[in-house]
Amino acid sequence: MTSFDPRTDPQTAVEVLLQALPYIERFRGSVVVVKFGGNAMVDPDLFARFAEDVVLMHRVGMKPVVVHGGGPQIGEWLARMGKESEFVDGRRVTDAETLEVAKMVLIGKVNSDVVTALNRFGPVALGLSGTDAQLLTAEAHDPELGFVGQVTGVDTTLIERTLAMDLVPVIATIGADAAGQAYNINADDVAASVAEALGAEKLIMLTDVPGLLADVDDPGSLIQRVGTSEVQALVADGTIAGGMVPKMLGCAQAISNGVGSVHLIDGRVPHALLLELFTDAGVGTMVHQDGPAA
Repeated sequence: MTSFDPRTDPQTAVEVLLQALPYIERFRGSVVVVKFGGNAMVDPDLFARFAEDVVLMHRVGMKPVVVHGGGPQIGEWLARMGKESEFVDGRRVTDAETLEVAKMVLIGKVNSDVVTALNRFGPVALGLSGTDAQLLTAEAHDPELGFVGQVTGVDTTLIERTLAMDLVPVIATIGADAAGQAYNINADDVAASVAEALGAEKLIMLTDVPGLLADVDDPGSLIQRVGTSEVQALVADGTIAGGMVPKMLGCAQAISNGVGSVHLIDGRVPHALLLELFTDAGVGTMVHQDGPAA
């Protein structure tokens, strides 16, 4: 993206603001759940731009809720311990020792880093874990995976109280069952469940791809808008394949359960959140209820 200096190019600056204005008006007061992950979590510059985007969303009256994972960071700490990561269908096998590392990294490191980045701009964010006030209840996803969980319930009370205090909730994806057993939960799953429970206007997933591609080998084949029934058809004909299948089916399910729209955007693009929310073009794929796209 070509940058400009508003002092020497004021007309462009005005045009950008005017393009954003109707979107700001439309989404003021709306809950937007943002799943933070991928390269944006490990690239310091992208991390900083992400924080700026979330703070701007908050400042113009939106209600962002950030859900984060931390797979690369967990893998890094396990490697430091000399422990090799094992994956089944893209999910990390989590024994008791790995679970302790995941809790330490997600709650103690990543959550703190995200909250600190947001709070550089003032008292903006509050860090939460799925185990706080039983925010996330969970059960084992598959015995083969150990302490990897799937969401069985979301208690939105703590999230709503945080939003009522005009703060951004930042949620680490550790949950627990009724007996207090903790589980590491996939961040996509948590973000979708939280968005459904809140009746969010939007769920935005930061990924390391441009969005949904008609041809995975052609970045120019981005599908900018897709309806929920089209998702099923694209899975059936093989256009959506591999790891995109559960992600896209999850997007369609979230919309069926009350989320206004779901957006898959390229977190490698600086300010991807603002570009998707406040410009006419957008930068990713929008999944919407069948019928005219919202």
